[in-house]
Amino acid sequence: MEPSVGLNASDFLVIAGYLAAVTLFGLRFRRRQTSLKGYFLADNRISWWAISLSIVAAETSTLTIISVPGLVYEQDFRFLQLVFGYIVGRVIVALVLIPQYFRGDLITAYQLIDRRFGSRLHTLSAGLFLVTRAAAEGVRVFAVAIVVRIALGGILSDMSDLGRDVSAIAIVTALTLLYTFEGGMAAVIWTDVVQLAVYLAGALTAVFVLSHSVPGGWPAIGSIAAQAGKFRVFDFSLNLHTTYTFWSGVIGGAFLTTASHGTDQLIVQRLLAARSERHAKLAIVSSGFAILFQFGLFMLIGAMLFAFYGVIPGAPHFPRTDVIFPTFIATHMPHIVSGFLVAAILAAAMSNLSAALNSLSSTVVVDFYARYSRQATEQRRLRVSRVATAAWAVLLFALALLARHGGKVLEMGLSIASVAYGSLLGVFLLGVLSSRASETGAITGMIAGLALNVYLWQFTRVPFTWYVVFGSVTTFLIGYVASLMTPYPHRVDGPQP
Repeated sequence: MEPSVGLNASDFLVIAGYLAAVTLFGLRFRRRQTSLKGYFLADNRISWWAISLSIVAAETSTLTIISVPGLVYEQDFRFLQLVFGYIVGRVIVALVLIPQYFRGDLITAYQLIDRRFGSRLHTLSAGLFLVTRAAAEGVRVFAVAIVVRIALGGILSDMSDLGRDVSAIAIVTALTLLYTFEGGMAAVIWTDVVQLAVYLAGALTAVFVLSHSVPGGWPAIGSIAAQAGKFRVFDFSLNLHTTYTFWSGVIGGAFLTTASHGTDQLIVQRLLAARSERHAKLAIVSSGFAILFQFGLFMLIGAMLFAFYGVIPGAPHFPRTDVIFPTFIATHMPHIVSGFLVAAILAAAMSNLSAALNSLSSTVVVDFYARYSRQATEQRRLRVSRVATAAWAVLLFALALLARHGGKVLEMGLSIASVAYGSLLGVFLLGVLSSRASETGAITGMIAGLALNVYLWQFTRVPFTWYVVFGSVTTFLIGYVASLMTPYPHRVDGPQP
């Protein structure tokens, strides 16, 4: 196929048309909300399969789509070992944590902490989620700018890089805010389902175009990639400083997913929106196999890009691997198709951002405002929910601009999230698995686990894949020992036998 040599006005129209269409679709769910449960949990009316697809979309951002192919281009398929751990972690969440969430009428994950330990740890865990989720989400939102800066470089040639970044992030944030603000969780989940279909269709389109862009087609692509070792999956080495090994993947990935899908409001909120505990379990486990297919597809694109740029004359030098896939889309895709692919990448950004806005807003309102404003009416709480959603949109926009100076966006985002996940998971496991753990002991353990992970992140070469393992084990052990050394006030709603 002939290269497009940059996107043109027709591609821009495709992108603009998609953004308008998905925003209008989200606004279809606009209706008069009468309760926080309706706004944040869609009154438990969502089918399990829609929640499953929404979970996949919520954990898939633009940085996933552009960084995973780049990882394979630079290395190989070893990242897939982490995805195997993702499936194990989901099974643990289904067996250990979901039954606890469905024991009461909860809206956020951190209400479980209050029920088990008390208000101090409730505040600490919810506050930690807000800080780290906002920081990690800022990195994810910034990934939008990487795509737009490359894809629309010709159309926006009179603007500086900063101007393009600001424009791209502002447009996506404003449109996502519009339907999230109005439609709540129902709009978020159903637009997630549509956007997942769009970006997977875009990825399959990229596979088709790449297969016809390399002389010799699939056999040549497979031969080039295999000779370069791109299809290597397993690394059984015991080197703690190697990011992707079988051990860090399966063990670290399981811990990471147990934390992200069992303690992070971004995902837990979707599980709480299920019609029943059984449906929540179906949603979380089935999403694991969907994510395996999705990551395999993105990795295949990375291997195909390696083959493509290995055979074309005058292949460019890429300053960072995050730009490889967007560069291919902008310079070697047929017009209209390239516009569709950019729209598909923006779809992932919007689904992830809408999930973040809704979960951050629900945590602020339920875990903070509602607790300290008990006399507020339900309608007032709904108004505060919408104001909080808008405020978080502004803050994430600012954080995305700050993330412009970071490194590889995928690993940076996962590192930030993993630092907090270790201590959060440790606290949740203390509450669920131990009837002896006290609030003071759990807080002590949480601070210790968080301090350890900050040290590992900033001062060692230990990769992010181990942060949750070390952080949660440290939190659990120190929290349990500290609990044995402090008086334990009996709580009638502790873990059940």
